[in-house]
Amino acid sequence: MDKLKYFFAIFFLFVSLVSTVALGRPLPRKSVPLSADLLIVGGTVVTMGEDRRVIDNGAVAIKGGKIVAVGKRVEIAKQYRAKETINATGKAVIPGLINTHTHVPMSLFRGIADDLDLQEWLTKYIFPAEAKNVDEPFVRAGTRLGLAEMIRGGTTTYCDMYYFEDAIADETKKAGMRGVLGETIIDFPVPDNKTWEAGLAYTERFIKKWRNDPLIVPAVAPHAPYTVSQDHLLQARDLSNRLKAPLVFHLAEANTETEFIQQKYQGMRPIEFVEKIGFFNDRTITAHVIQANEAELDLLKKHDVGVGHCPQSNMKLAAGVAPVPMMLKKGMRVGLGTDGAASNNDLSMWEEMDTAAKLHKLNSGDPKALSAEQAFAMATIGGANALHMEKTIGSIEAGKLADIVIVDLDSLNQTPLYNIYSHLVYATKANDVRTVIINGRVVMLNRRLLTLNESAIKRDANAYRTKIIKSLSK
Repeated sequence: MDKLKYFFAIFFLFVSLVSTVALGRPLPRKSVPLSADLLIVGGTVVTMGEDRRVIDNGAVAIKGGKIVAVGKRVEIAKQYRAKETINATGKAVIPGLINTHTHVPMSLFRGIADDLDLQEWLTKYIFPAEAKNVDEPFVRAGTRLGLAEMIRGGTTTYCDMYYFEDAIADETKKAGMRGVLGETIIDFPVPDNKTWEAGLAYTERFIKKWRNDPLIVPAVAPHAPYTVSQDHLLQARDLSNRLKAPLVFHLAEANTETEFIQQKYQGMRPIEFVEKIGFFNDRTITAHVIQANEAELDLLKKHDVGVGHCPQSNMKLAAGVAPVPMMLKKGMRVGLGTDGAASNNDLSMWEEMDTAAKLHKLNSGDPKALSAEQAFAMATIGGANALHMEKTIGSIEAGKLADIVIVDLDSLNQTPLYNIYSHLVYATKANDVRTVIINGRVVMLNRRLLTLNESAIKRDANAYRTKIIKSLSK
């Protein structure tokens, strides 16, 4: 009986194969794995997508600088084979952090003037120090120092305002980092351009040179309403509109700014003034926004303006507290920024997350005012929103650019782990970052910088320290 069953089984298999060939159907084949450039396997993948999916023992596949798949390790491992694999078991895999406001070369001015209010700090110390020291080599050295610090801390994108921004773009590109880089233009002579007209012309050349680069987003950056005239603000806006470039500037930063604008423009406050002259466009990115009431926030929301919240810098300069919980309730574009290292004095987004969550609890008297999850969102997808780049960066989702950070979860300051967002915001430090990937390229692996020379950077920075000290003593 068993032999008969075996005979019929073989017979029907033969008939099936003959029919398949006769009808022109292809014979069944084993599925071939898809190719990827890089696989990140294991670990807790914190996606920061709209559904806030957190995947335990997850995996991410990267190809051509983009994320092609995200899911459970067992699923992705079946579907993809890669040239390189990074094992993230026991670690967190997070979107790259986004610093929405800084002045990266000012890392060389770290600590030269502290414990002062904004105007005294600017006019008595920073502007004179810049006049005596800032040139293109200074900017390049300071940029390399800032880039190294940011990459070590897991920042993959930053928004900058400074001088010689073309040199900053060049150093940023060499380091493999992503930047929204605004050439600062202002109404008095500055290190790179001595007139407004020269600054505007430089900015136009800069934007045209870099606007199609995969890592660099060039921008125009009129400094602030209190340092740039109404006519010049509108010229900067027109350049932004004509070249479709971001428009980056400081706004509503301190009481002194509000008082100055009110005296000069018939009692209007800074946000009212720039809105009334038609300055805002749909690519505007502002920094600070401390002096803002609800009606003014509605104006910013109306124009879809991005806001870079810099809690530590604002606290250190006693400038005030931005109404961030109200901004978030209104659905505004709000990210976190460090400001420059001359006023912070570091470029750690982990400290900004921690400070933001705690500052707004204290300021409001409500421990629920800004949660850990909200603070982490502001450093990732919220930062992308603030820079109007949420379609390409800020979360770990298929189709987005591969800006990804791998973070240790087992250091003493992180043990034990209960809630991933609490862990990342209140316990994690910059030194816990292990590996950084930008645009699909590994720029730091197991704490080792691959695109920057740390020893040379420190040597150059210390040489400038000696020069800066001599210049300030004259």
